[in-house]
This record gives sequence, C-alpha cells and structure tokens, in this order.
Amino acid sequence: MCGDTATNESTAAPARNAHHTSSPYKSVGDFLSNLDKFQIIESTLREGEQFANAYFDTATKVKIATALSDFGVEYIELTSPAASEQSRIDCETIAKLGLKAKILTHVRCTMADAKLACDTGVDGVDVVIGTSSFLREHSHGKDMAYITKTAIEVINYVKSRGREVRFSSEDSFRSDLVDLLALYKAVDKVGVNRVGVADTVGCATPRQVYDLVRTLRGVVGCDIETHFHDDTGCAIANAHAALEAGATHIDTSVLGIGERNGITPLGGLMARMIVGSHEYVTSRYKLHKLKEIEDMVAEAVQINVPFNNPITGFCAFTHKAGIHAKAILNNPSTYEIINPADFGMSRYVHFASRLTGWNAIKSRVEQLGLNMTDDQVKEVTQKIKQLADIRPLAIDDTDSIIRSYHLELQHE
Repeated sequence: MCGDTATNESTAAPARNAHHTSSPYKSVGDFLSNLDKFQIIESTLREGEQFANAYFDTATKVKIATALSDFGVEYIELTSPAASEQSRIDCETIAKLGLKAKILTHVRCTMADAKLACDTGVDGVDVVIGTSSFLREHSHGKDMAYITKTAIEVINYVKSRGREVRFSSEDSFRSDLVDLLALYKAVDKVGVNRVGVADTVGCATPRQVYDLVRTLRGVVGCDIETHFHDDTGCAIANAHAALEAGATHIDTSVLGIGERNGITPLGGLMARMIVGSHEYVTSRYKLHKLKEIEDMVAEAVQINVPFNNPITGFCAFTHKAGIHAKAILNNPSTYEIINPADFGMSRYVHFASRLTGWNAIKSRVEQLGLNMTDDQVKEVTQKIKQLADIRPLAIDDTDSIIRSYHLELQHE
C-alpha cells in the first residue's frame, strides 16, 4: 500500500498541485558538468553477480538484460567470459539479442582475457587492473611500468577488433595521484574510449571524488567512467559529485547489489538525478518500469526491497504526521522533492494513527462518500486518536469508526 500504485485507500493530493520540474536547490553548473548528459553503465549482470546471494541462470540474465535495455540504460556490463564456460556462453547469448543497450564485458588487463572478450561478440570491453600499493603488492605484483605497457597493448588490440574499450584503475582513491594521472594520460593518448575511476573499497567522500575527477578532466580528453562502492554510504552522493566534476558515465546495479554491500543503485541514482535534471531523466529513461525491475532482481537474489529504498521503498511516499498531511493535501511539493507519478507510484497519507490530523480524516471521509462538517470531522478524529493511543489501528478500524460516527449523526 505505502508507495505502491494508486488505490482507493490512498489519500492523495489534488492533481492540479503538480511538482515543479526543477529544484530551487539545483547545483550551479559549469561547462564541465555532466549532470544533464550522463550515461549509465548498468552492472547488475557483472558487479551484481558478485553479490553474496546472486545466482543468475541464462534465462534470468536475458530477462534482466532485456528489462534494463527497455528501461533505457545505455550500456549493460556482463561478467568476464574468462570467469567460467557458462559466463562465456552467456556473453555470447546476450550479445546476440540485438538490444538497444550496448553490451560490455569486464575483464582483467591481459591479452588472453581481451581476446576471449572480443570473440564473444560484445560491443565493448572494460579492462581493469589494480593500481594502489595494496593491490600491486598483494594482488598481481606488477609495477606501474608493466601496468602502463600492458594497458596500451590491450587497448590497441581491442580497438583493432572494432570494439569500444574502457581502461580502469582499481582502487583509484588509494593509488598514487602522480602514477594514476600518468597512466590515464598514456591510455588516452592511444585512443581509449573511456578511462575509469573506481572507489573499490568505498573510502572516498564526495569532495575527494570531485577533486580527483576534476583533476583528471584536465588531463584526458576521453570520457570518464566512475564506479563507487557503498561501504561508507556515499555511493549515490559520490556519483553525483563525479558528474558535477565532469565524469560522463556512472556504473550502477539494481538495488545496488554487488561485492560486499554493493555500488551505486540504479533507483537511487534516478532519485538523485531527477531532482536537478528532471527533463533529461524523464525523457531518457522509462522510470515507471523501475519498480518492476527492482522486484525482478530482488526475487532473483532472494531479498526484499528495503523499506527505505529510494522511490520504491514500502513507505517512500507515505506521510503520517498531521502537519505533513495537511500540507501535502494542499500541495505535494511542501513535503516531496520527487513526484511519485514520475515513477508510476502514488503517495499515501497515513491516517490510522494517533498522529493523524483532521485534514487527513476529512480527505478519508470524502473518499468514503460521506458528508460531515469540519467540526464533525474534528470530533471523529479525536475518537480515532483515543483508540490509537491504546493499540495500533488498521485502515478498517479507522473506517469503522468513521462510518459508525456518521451513522450516529444520521439518527440524531
């Protein structure tokens, strides 16, 4: 009920009170900002496969990929074909679907992985290698000279196969800045389509993201992709800061699923971006399909959509306090920065509690087709509050009190 599609039990604001299409708090942009022209690299079928509960068979992958493409994401990233034989087959299968979204696969920065990726028929190859001292010492054991040389060889090979290619450092925010910029400059020089910045352990703050991306924007001419883990709760804010600084592409996954506690969630990014870039977001993405996609993925990985999930959470558009309800019924923009209708959702004014105000009860009385004066509505509101002080109320309880009171009025 809360935040779901409209029902006769929801107390909604009049349609004439539409939300503004832009926020008064919209960031002051500059010529490098991409808040109104970003693209999404949707990684549910790559990063999302690294989620603890995830197991996607081929049919499920096809279903998710098709839904994401229909939603409007520009790219879909798949697990490396080097991960397993079935992963390779799945890459080939999805690449042959003819989806509107471009199909990418994510591989290690090795010639063997790059060849295998190109052979699957994908549109692009995302290559990655760790650049922080932690990963260079404890993961692959390579120095920056080796990393740079190998990256250039792999990029040139992928380009020779007619594929898009992205090169990303792993653990970018714990890497040496001088090393990092020199590496990005070298791969940009040989014509990489995108360079990637990855907050692999979720340590970065929005300010750190802005500073690094803005610095990088002055070093490379290619597109900049960003990938943010949510270990410290900054994944959505970091994505927004990256776009402000000049990044062009954001990695997401449905419900944010991924390694550990995941990355920037697709729905959360949509919520953040629609506030300041309403026209761009609503014209580019089929937002009303978000709930269907999230429900599909939640079922596939056997989790519930979190109650506080942006947009589709159980009570994302529920208003309970009396002062809130009164204002919402007059104009939804008083307590909503996002219009639920943009996502095919509806608001709900909660009236079955001790916090309810008489304006919410008046709206419910009208929905039930009953006639009462304001004084009568105020009196029945007190009756509802009295019972709500004793025990939790269901909608049926509240409606019963209203109907019984109305019946008493008829017999007076």
